[in-house]
Amino acid sequence: WGLEASKGLRILGGWWGGAPLGGLPLRPLIHRVSLPGKCCEWLRCCGGGEPRPRTVWLGHPEKRDQRYPRNVINNQKYNFFTFLPGVLFNQFKYFFNLYFLLLACSQFVPEMRLGALYTYWVPLGFVLAVTVIREAVEETRCYVRDREVNCQAYSRLTARGQPPVFLFITQNQRVPADMIFLRTSEKNGSCFLRTDQLDGETDWKLRLPVACTQRLPTAADLLQIRSYVYAEEPNIDIHNFVGTFTREDSDPPISESLSIENTLWAGTVIASGTVVGVVLYTGRELRSVMNTSNPRSKIGLFDLEVNCLTKILFGALVVVSLVMVALQHFAGRWYLQIIRFLLLFSNIIPISLRVNLDMGKIVYSWVIRRDSKIPGTVVRSSTIPEQLGRISYLLTDKTGTLTQNEMVFKRLHLGTVAYSLDSMDEVQSHIFSVYTQQSQDPPAQKGPTLTTKVRRTMSSRVHEAVKAIALCHNVTPVYESNGVTDQAEAEKQYEDSCRVYQASSPDEVALVQWTESVGLTLVGRDQSSMQLRTPGDQILNFTILQIFPFTYESKRMGVIVRDESTGEITFYMKGADVVMAGIVQYNDWLEEECGNMAREGLRVLVVAKKSLAEEQYQDFEARYVQAKLSVHDRSLKVATVIESLEMEMELLCLTGVEDQLQADVRPTLETLRNAGIKVWMLTGDKLETATCTAKNAHLVTRNQDIHVFRLVTNRSEAHLELNAFRRKHDCALVISGDSLEVGAGTPPTGSSWECASLPALGRGGDGGNDVSMIQESDCGVGVEGKEGKQASLAADFSITQFKHLGRLLMVHGRNSYKRSAALSQFAVFSSVFYFASVPLYQGFLIIGYSTIYTMFPVFSLVLDKDVKSEVAMLYPELYKDLLKGRPLSYKTFLIWVLISIYQGSTIMYGALLLFESEFVHIVAISFTSLILTELLMVALTIQTWHWLMTVAELLSLACYIASLVFLHEFIDVYFIATLSFLWKVSVITLVSCLPLYVLKYLRRRFSPPSYSKLTS
Repeated sequence: WGLEASKGLRILGGWWGGAPLGGLPLRPLIHRVSLPGKCCEWLRCCGGGEPRPRTVWLGHPEKRDQRYPRNVINNQKYNFFTFLPGVLFNQFKYFFNLYFLLLACSQFVPEMRLGALYTYWVPLGFVLAVTVIREAVEETRCYVRDREVNCQAYSRLTARGQPPVFLFITQNQRVPADMIFLRTSEKNGSCFLRTDQLDGETDWKLRLPVACTQRLPTAADLLQIRSYVYAEEPNIDIHNFVGTFTREDSDPPISESLSIENTLWAGTVIASGTVVGVVLYTGRELRSVMNTSNPRSKIGLFDLEVNCLTKILFGALVVVSLVMVALQHFAGRWYLQIIRFLLLFSNIIPISLRVNLDMGKIVYSWVIRRDSKIPGTVVRSSTIPEQLGRISYLLTDKTGTLTQNEMVFKRLHLGTVAYSLDSMDEVQSHIFSVYTQQSQDPPAQKGPTLTTKVRRTMSSRVHEAVKAIALCHNVTPVYESNGVTDQAEAEKQYEDSCRVYQASSPDEVALVQWTESVGLTLVGRDQSSMQLRTPGDQILNFTILQIFPFTYESKRMGVIVRDESTGEITFYMKGADVVMAGIVQYNDWLEEECGNMAREGLRVLVVAKKSLAEEQYQDFEARYVQAKLSVHDRSLKVATVIESLEMEMELLCLTGVEDQLQADVRPTLETLRNAGIKVWMLTGDKLETATCTAKNAHLVTRNQDIHVFRLVTNRSEAHLELNAFRRKHDCALVISGDSLEVGAGTPPTGSSWECASLPALGRGGDGGNDVSMIQESDCGVGVEGKEGKQASLAADFSITQFKHLGRLLMVHGRNSYKRSAALSQFAVFSSVFYFASVPLYQGFLIIGYSTIYTMFPVFSLVLDKDVKSEVAMLYPELYKDLLKGRPLSYKTFLIWVLISIYQGSTIMYGALLLFESEFVHIVAISFTSLILTELLMVALTIQTWHWLMTVAELLSLACYIASLVFLHEFIDVYFIATLSFLWKVSVITLVSCLPLYVLKYLRRRFSPPSYSKLTS
């Protein structure tokens, strides 16, 4: 959809009517309207100029020069005009296909024509038709998916004579453009977003509307105020935003700072309430679009190898042609003779190979989708199924891919004492005793015993820690009707059975659920207050003065609250130990205990607090508001003000939560490792946590050494570290993002890597943040995990669980590669044409050999398998053999060339010797032997017979016998019916094939391949 402020808001969507809102109608949106006019000067048009900051005017009818780029989601590789040229270019840019195109075109030149045009153009046309139809189907599916998103309907708020830039977005509706959040219907004055399609995180994000617009009586009042939004230039940073909102018609003018909390990025989904926003960026300026790379057409390693072997065959063809011309002493127009010889021998490279390989890919994709043991698997790129059998390195996301992204609270550490799951009843008793003593308010005792002091001190410490955890978060309790209690009543009574926690992180929810389990329950929250319920059902009220949300740069979050009962102001903060260690007061246990908990695989947070005097807070607030209104270097100025409070804070406790592994992750990773696949695991956790998770998931064995790559600053230091790593045997590598950036590019900020080697080919992920990684890989596998479906939609293959990856590679990848390798061997076998057929077979015989006579038996190899799927899963070492490329290598290529030379010579010279007196029938003799030899060679290649293979062999033989009636122009039917012809052809065929069967038996007897030992 296109947006243009001067001519009304235009959005790709359906027609609908809206109920009046504040006396103004909700107008229907227009279906698919293109953007008229040209973009304004700030817009980056056709790659020229840099994008600039912009101002969106609200309530200024005279300022109508705002323009927005056309805002249509388009994931297609081609459009209507570029489809056919683009598909043909992608086909003919490789030598294999270009060779056949030039060969077919040469037949239009009379001096080069060797036969009927259809013998060249029909096979080529069939190959191109299959490719074009396949691409058209995939493009159509992509178009339908895009259209489904583009045609979503949205309501707008508009008035005559004013630019209609306000959109209403309801719960569970996708945000169509980058917007500023102005109003919400939620009572707490905030809303939650689901951002899994943008950043890959399933946790909900809290968003706050602009304060002065939220205070307006109705949404219609947005049309009556005069204001403007100043925003930074479009950029790719989805975690930060700088802008201001200024209302000009108030006295004095109100100016509010805008940050990431006031934005609604395109692609996110409203999780609660109905919101009103003003459109800020569209089209190619969307954050989501700027973070997405264009999909590329992937060519598998197997296809590149076939292309290379084709070049070798062509080179041999050129050499033979030169030799033939040299034997004639380059007489006459020798250059034309070279071209004619090239055309004469051209069938050494048969086009049937391209047909068989393309049709085989379709069959492999169909088999993968139909596999009941990996349900829900989707093949989105049917051109590279063989690539699944060649994966050497796997780069995988951790959260949501290897783990379930479900957090469980495991440990509370106070320095001198730690509480695990089996001792949480002690924490509960401490909380209960604190609030029981407060309610009873006993008189002071004279000379209390030492035990009473220790007990009271420990209870107080536990209480302070639990209260800090219960207050320092961004969790909001939401009450839903359960069929017995309605929503309003449940919210009023704080019904436990109706309460659901919404938060921007599963860690946050796990912590708040734990505080509820020990007696301190979060029962209410809005933009300015929180309510906690004690074990005695007393409600504690806290006013939220300031919230400092978590960012990837700060690695911490904080909140300043005022206790309504005492008036005390407290600053609570929690974050990663690497940043909190410099904030809290000196202690001698923080670093050690954080390391211990991380080695257990726990995600550790450090919790601290600081009491503030009223004057101290007022001074801070003034400086903080001033810093937030700054447009230039706002983040730096705000961070400086906050850091003035982050000093000498009191360390309260450490918390440890665990992310559960997905089902069967351990055996799957062990299978991949035994298959010779090197695995990288990407995580934002601490190095200790990454190492522990890797061991827990069996990414590395328990006894395997781990080399921690020290922090390096230049490439020479990186080389020294790599040399130290190479000297170790069977060792895993742990490397931080900073060190990896020095030697291998720029990884995600603040990440650590757990890996077993350096390069990566196959990649797997489940969230929107994994899309670029998947698109750049040689073979991308998306997991439909809890971090959304964006990664699976962008991937070449999509699976529902990580454990399905093992079968996808070990069974389907292995079979696809071995079957295609067997199919491609017959390209070399067709060089028999040079010795037996080129000068003899014309017209239909050439096409018949490549199609109805041999195509079905050869193509039936797509059903072949050397071992059962259960054996392939049980012995992943079989996959390791494929990594060396032995099924299709220069060695096997040479072997099949020698076989073809032997069999071609046998057929030709056998026919000359046995039919010397009947040489006029040489075509019938050699062609019949050729067909029988090919059928027997297919049978020799087959490892496991399928009933369709038998049918294909018999059907092809029957087709040849039946077609003899129509081939009287080439073959004498009465001659081939003689007994002499039959036994002599049988002898020629046996001489050409029997030695190969003997060699196959001897090889399996004395040097059997690895899989043959398991077939029994």
